[in-house]
Amino acid sequence: MSARQRPVRRIVIVGGGSAGWMTAAAFGRALSGQSHTITLIESEAIGTVGVGEATVPPIHEFNRYLRIDQAEFLRATHGTIKLGIQFDGWGGAGHRYFHPFGYLGVEMAGIHFHHYWLRHIAAGGDPDHAPYNLETLAARESRFAPMTRHGPVHHAVQFDAAAYARYLRRYAEDKGVVRVEGKVADVRLDPEDGFIAAIALDDGRLVEGDLFVDCSGFRGLLIEGALRTGYTEWNHWLPCDSAVAMPCENEGDLSPFTRSTVREAGWQWRIPLQHRTGNGYVYSSAHLGHDEAEALLRSRLPGAPLADANRLRFTAGHRKAIWNRNCVAIGLAGGFLEPLESTSIHLIQTAIVRLLALLPRDAIDPNVVARFNRDALREYEVIRDFVIAHYALAGRDDTDFWRDVAAAGMPDSLAERIEAFRATGNILFEPGDLFGPTNWYAVLTGQGVRPQSWHPIADGLSDAELASRLAILRRRIAEQLAELPPHVEFLRSLAV
Repeated sequence: MSARQRPVRRIVIVGGGSAGWMTAAAFGRALSGQSHTITLIESEAIGTVGVGEATVPPIHEFNRYLRIDQAEFLRATHGTIKLGIQFDGWGGAGHRYFHPFGYLGVEMAGIHFHHYWLRHIAAGGDPDHAPYNLETLAARESRFAPMTRHGPVHHAVQFDAAAYARYLRRYAEDKGVVRVEGKVADVRLDPEDGFIAAIALDDGRLVEGDLFVDCSGFRGLLIEGALRTGYTEWNHWLPCDSAVAMPCENEGDLSPFTRSTVREAGWQWRIPLQHRTGNGYVYSSAHLGHDEAEALLRSRLPGAPLADANRLRFTAGHRKAIWNRNCVAIGLAGGFLEPLESTSIHLIQTAIVRLLALLPRDAIDPNVVARFNRDALREYEVIRDFVIAHYALAGRDDTDFWRDVAAAGMPDSLAERIEAFRATGNILFEPGDLFGPTNWYAVLTGQGVRPQSWHPIADGLSDAELASRLAILRRRIAEQLAELPPHVEFLRSLAV
């Protein structure tokens, strides 16, 4: 029986961290009580990247699947609420805009609200759309509760990623996942078809398996080190290849959002947690030295540093196949998009969900593998375009880095989206995309793209009717906002 034809019963995960333990927890939950074995190999001597602290709303779907209580989750991870991202300087010096979660207004007559809003602006209306998005207003006033009388407050979370991994480790081991301490010394391949047969550890032990999940981070010990899958690079459009991260004391800032601030050779994040503030400088090493980047980050910390700097090197892009033979790469082993829109943990989550949906039983079918890879690579490309849009539309020329960014252009797929929006007001997206009309509208208009038209259905309301509906929406959202307690009070109510 060839490796490709044998049943999949032994699942081996290489690497811990968020990717490894999220995978282990989900597989433990899905396969509990069945004949599968799930083994996770990691070494305490090998650190994890562990700087990702911000997420997007679908993280709640993952935690609900695991039946994790939100209050317990926030306590365990020192978490805070995230209602969106504030972008400082991305539309030019001194410019600021907010990219919220949730929805802008409501659909009317089958089209998105922003078309009516564009008509309103063209008639001389106030261009500030914040009164039509609860999450933006709540972020401005640092308020939060999960629900109001009219519905949910859409949000993600900001948390300590290392604490999340530790929490999921306990969860996974309770579900029967076996953790093996050890360093990978060699990857043994089946000579018949090149599938992975076993992992050899540095103490001589062999861990055999049928399906291997590579969560070894940027190294890609299995997907690249053993299988030589290859990598598609996007550094032409996304030139940042380095980051330095450093936590600092929390000076009382518990804002329920992430900040992204333009810097001379990239951008800086600030993420407030309960016990600290996460900070990082994402930059291009061709434009800024590593020591200088660290010094600049230190000089801009909002509080006293709590740890030494953590330096990272990366290349934006993805493996040419995320699933190769009997190996699936999840997390940084599969690809990397800088954390400008907090998508790293989300890409781990969707890879896990996709793999569980297509999990082989009696054989690894090449058609299933091809479908997995097609969907995974499309997701990377769509998110890539959303991230690139921030750079391509920044309109800055104050440093060599930003002049080089302006000269780099953008992918044709992104140019088509922008031109369609500019000409017609239409936002081109597919159902199931992570970023929908509200997200694209916030970023495109936040960075200066002004549509010249709108959907013709938006002309179907009289001026008086449109004004009346806008007033009703504003009033309803103001009422919802008034129901929300301060963010810090919400956290205290959970005894975080």
